[in-house]
Amino acid sequence: MRRLLWPVVVLVLLLALNVFFTPSFFSIQLRDGHLYGSLIDILRFGAPLILVSLGMTLVIATGGIDLSVGSVVAISGALACLQISQDASMFTAVALALALCVVMGAWNGFLVAGVGIQPIIATLILMVAGRGLAQLITDGQIITVNSPAYKVIGGGYWLTVPFGILIVLAVLAITAFLTRRLALGMLIESVGGNAEASRLAGIRARGIIIMVYAFAALCAGVAGLMISSNVSSADGNNAGLWIELDAILAVVIGGTSLSGGRFSLGGTVLGALIIQTLTTTIYSIGVPPETTLLFKALVVTAVCLIQSPSFRAKAFGRRRRTAQPSPAPEEKVQVRAGVPSPGGGAAGAERPERRGKATAYGDQARRTE
Repeated sequence: MRRLLWPVVVLVLLLALNVFFTPSFFSIQLRDGHLYGSLIDILRFGAPLILVSLGMTLVIATGGIDLSVGSVVAISGALACLQISQDASMFTAVALALALCVVMGAWNGFLVAGVGIQPIIATLILMVAGRGLAQLITDGQIITVNSPAYKVIGGGYWLTVPFGILIVLAVLAITAFLTRRLALGMLIESVGGNAEASRLAGIRARGIIIMVYAFAALCAGVAGLMISSNVSSADGNNAGLWIELDAILAVVIGGTSLSGGRFSLGGTVLGALIIQTLTTTIYSIGVPPETTLLFKALVVTAVCLIQSPSFRAKAFGRRRRTAQPSPAPEEKVQVRAGVPSPGGGAAGAERPERRGKATAYGDQARRTE
């Protein structure tokens, strides 16, 4: 819980800043059976990033990284819209898109775990080639569709709540159950801590690595469906552009180490919400468009520094706990030959001398007699 303290503080500060510039920021209205408001917009527009970040969390927990999720987002939306534009059913289009995403994720995992390529290189291959594949699917054009059923995925509502938020809650609940209620989370953390030791302990590290990369691609595929269905079109060039960097940043802000090991799903969700809230804040306070990226970079840098214990210790003058002095080494007593030692050694050294003197006195007494 202590790891989530600073992300929560940063999120609260961003929300308070929005209230300062927009007094009605926290107001939520019910119109035509749908919930509207700034908070609802943050959750709805941040849903794709949360999904991609959840998959990225498990990949980073194994000590890897996935730079191809942005391209997978574009491929998923492009293939689904292409199938729908060719009069395929919505379920068929979604199934084909997600199946292709899982195959691409498994391919990344095979390159990392089977071939032994570094994760950043293995996923960089699909990052470049996948963006070109999305362009081939759309033929370099923006594919527009008119499917009310497909529109529901990213732009529809159910029980007054945006459907995308419900998808995120479902994926988060399933992921939390599999990783925290079952042994899967411990196996992922052990592989990230030391893959070779895990293999020697009987854990199938290769299978786990392939599985997490496939899961990350699946989450990216669902996010691509949400993005494309929200605008009823697919853009192979701009869809999901740089979302992989925001996902990595959300994971790091959430407290998961890039070196692998322990991970936090709740922290990842907070990190994604911080990034989306920051984007909303930039628009609400009127930051000029030409300085938007610079402002975002400065805020993110400040967030990371606040989370750093060593930086807080230096900035706020906290004294580190003085280390307890180590106990002095025990003095070893060396006993030399012929030198009486304390205790029984002295008595043992004196006895031969006494026996020698007694023998000399006895011989002298016999001679006098």
